[in-house]
Amino acid sequence: MIEPDIAQKVLSYALRNGGDFAEIFAEDRTITGISLDDGRVEELSTGSSRGAGIRVISGSTSGYAHCADLSEESLLRAAQGASAVAKSSGKSRIVEVPVLTNAVNRQSHQSAKHPGEVEKAAKVALLNVADSASRECYLDSESNNERKDAIRQVSASYGDSYRSIVIANSEGLYVTDTQTRTRFSVSCVAIGDTGLQTGYESVAETVGFELFDKYEVGEIAKSAATRALVKLNAIPAPSGEVPVVLAGGSGGILFHEACGHGLEADHINKEASVYTNKIGQKVASSLVTLVDDGTVGTEWGTYAFDDEGNPAGRTVLIDNGVLVDYMYDHKRAKQAGKTSWQGNGRRQSYQCLPMVRMTNTFLLAGTATPEEIISDTPYGIYVAKLGGGQVNTVTGDFVFGTIEAYLIENGKITSPLRDTNLIGNGPDVLSKIDAVANDFGMSPGTCGKDGQQVPVGCGQATLRITGVTIGGTAQ
Repeated sequence: MIEPDIAQKVLSYALRNGGDFAEIFAEDRTITGISLDDGRVEELSTGSSRGAGIRVISGSTSGYAHCADLSEESLLRAAQGASAVAKSSGKSRIVEVPVLTNAVNRQSHQSAKHPGEVEKAAKVALLNVADSASRECYLDSESNNERKDAIRQVSASYGDSYRSIVIANSEGLYVTDTQTRTRFSVSCVAIGDTGLQTGYESVAETVGFELFDKYEVGEIAKSAATRALVKLNAIPAPSGEVPVVLAGGSGGILFHEACGHGLEADHINKEASVYTNKIGQKVASSLVTLVDDGTVGTEWGTYAFDDEGNPAGRTVLIDNGVLVDYMYDHKRAKQAGKTSWQGNGRRQSYQCLPMVRMTNTFLLAGTATPEEIISDTPYGIYVAKLGGGQVNTVTGDFVFGTIEAYLIENGKITSPLRDTNLIGNGPDVLSKIDAVANDFGMSPGTCGKDGQQVPVGCGQATLRITGVTIGGTAQ
């Protein structure tokens, strides 16, 4: 998209009135989305965007401008705009930007089946398979025969994206990369004596259409339908503080929200995090090791380079309960005097400034088995799948909803529960983890921050929290 010699010229121009750092981020992206609702295709769209953003940093101030035209003339105009916004000397000067010869071309993951080469009819066919499989699902042919038609509404969606990027900066960096992602999700509504109940399941990885060589859409649909059907027999959840067992791979979103955001360096710099100035202090149970890693297989938050051109890497944030590091982007790392850091600078598109973001964030597995943890819990709640939530990074307080949960009685999983909320505090929950199993799993998600959305992965093994407040209605 932008050759090194042109990038070098634009970067020099961006710094001519002063500034400490200049960067070009160019992107060419194609996105396809298809949604099916009750057997009818409601949306089928393909969109593309192409452009570049130019950033100039002077001290703590950033100037940013973007353009949809990648001609040299347009890039120079954007560079002028970014330079004008950033604090600068106002005096024209000649800036020698290092020759951009350290070009790197590395695939995050070489897609075996590029989604753009697959006919849209084949993608719609997958959605129809999911619709049929969901409606054929029921709990038990003998004792629940009346529920064979309980699934009344099915929504399914398919999406893929292909992103090619070029990143160059005034320190001599020049990086190219491509990223392909594919996702599939199913949502079902069941009707019974308890009213409407919903179920949801999704898969998403940083791969092409070969995602469906790994996952059967019929099985994804059955998981969503079963989740809705099970809740037709659900009872009200208890209220008050009770032990909670989170199933492996299902509860990672809690730690992403409840402590992950608080470990991003921009929150730390603003002293808007409960973890500010706590490096070296014990902030969690000794069973907790929290990691952010953008290199994990083909997970949803995996990539080769972040959106500032830094190689993705592994950052241990909490090690056996002790806070050891934060996550950084280029700007915050320089402010902290760091000479090296992992790739946590991310942006939604070329129209956005990069900021500190998580990639794949997870707790390392332990040595117990899930069965041992459940049998060792006399009473509590087993959360098979956790939903979305929100957190106050300053205090660590959070609220999360459950999608699928059950009572634990006398060390056994018993009655399904109606959807409820988990209410607590991040540091408090981390300190109350007293058992971690060996069944590590990951799940995909979309993380929102300051109006920008990026794909992330979340993970953990089955674990037990000795006490979390449940917002149930049972007496």
